[in-house]
Amino acid sequence: MGAFALTMMALVATDTAWAEKPVPQLTGRVVDQAAMIKAADEASLIARLEAHEQATGNQVVVLTVNSLDGDNLEEFSLRVARTWALGQKDRNNGVLFLIAKNDRKLRIEVGYGLEGTLTDAVASFIIRQTVTPMFKQGLFNGGIIAGTGQIIDVLESDEAAMEEWKERASGSDPDWPFYLFIAIWLMIFFGSIVSNILVRMFGREIKPGHYRWLGMDAGPNAPKPKRSSSGGGWSGGSSSGGGGFSGGGGSFGGGGSSGGW
Repeated sequence: MGAFALTMMALVATDTAWAEKPVPQLTGRVVDQAAMIKAADEASLIARLEAHEQATGNQVVVLTVNSLDGDNLEEFSLRVARTWALGQKDRNNGVLFLIAKNDRKLRIEVGYGLEGTLTDAVASFIIRQTVTPMFKQGLFNGGIIAGTGQIIDVLESDEAAMEEWKERASGSDPDWPFYLFIAIWLMIFFGSIVSNILVRMFGREIKPGHYRWLGMDAGPNAPKPKRSSSGGGWSGGSSSGGGGFSGGGGSFGGGGSSGGW
């Protein structure tokens, strides 16, 4: 083989290695490298994710990065999900919610075992109708909280609620982003009182005295979120992270949806 060919191969190899963004360390259920989530909301989000994991075994993790550094969104997302091995090994029930801030791209990566529940169409619906409209307004914190809440709602849905999600994904209400925008701002300005009212008005009744909407609970019988701890949750399989938290060995095959704003 000639010197020119060897040189070209070396250049290609160097370029490929440069374009592959390193997988971040898994330090918890929320890895906010791009600082897109407010501290108080991050604590509540972690508690919500922990409660969901304890109730269902599903492992949902939120990752924000400043940039993909030239990497492909889908390839990077899948590489992160597989390296972190989110979800249980025997159920493959992990989900990665990835946001690349400067690239204005995001993706919901779904493990094998949840592809029939959090379908590509439903994941796309959450991105297009909830997250993207808020991101376009600069409401990154609210968009991440609302989007993650809806991911959890879908995963906790019973058969009837799951059919409703699929119907909404196949024919969405064009006014939904507007209603969501108003609801979020009402909650920001008026706090827990309005939040409880909205959850009761628009939420789904889980059981008597317990309502849920956009990942929030209300009512006298609603469970209180537990505080997150550095060693919370279960682990196993792959130990790719620090802080006492790791994936459980789950597998991913590329299911999910991507979007931008």
